[in-house]
Amino acid sequence: MAKAGPAAVRARVRRFALGLPGAVEEFPWGESVIKVNKKVFVFLGIDDGSHPPGITVKLKDLEAHAHALTSPGAKPAGYGLGKSGWVQIPLAEKAAPAAELLCDWTEESYRVIAPKKLIAELDGG
Repeated sequence: MAKAGPAAVRARVRRFALGLPGAVEEFPWGESVIKVNKKVFVFLGIDDGSHPPGITVKLKDLEAHAHALTSPGAKPAGYGLGKSGWVQIPLAEKAAPAAELLCDWTEESYRVIAPKKLIAELDGG
């Protein structure tokens, strides 16, 4: 089976993120971001082909953070966000992470940002 292209991977991460409790999509700066409780938990970038496809997530778990940084081309996010655990992960690289792993990281980012009430809802409580 062929690996999904960057647009399909981005679309899958977007669908997954929007399925999380309280998640909404907004477009500040023309960039797609998914928020919970008015706070961004995943940056999906600009989808018009003017920028390389990628996502940015906040990973507090040190193992997940280190793993994300081993992705080809991954780096701490700019504008000082990297100091807070945000990682920018390109999707166009040949060895880019699979959509399933990106969804796992998106959920972790959500759990860092979301209020406890919504995390309990996600966990079925």
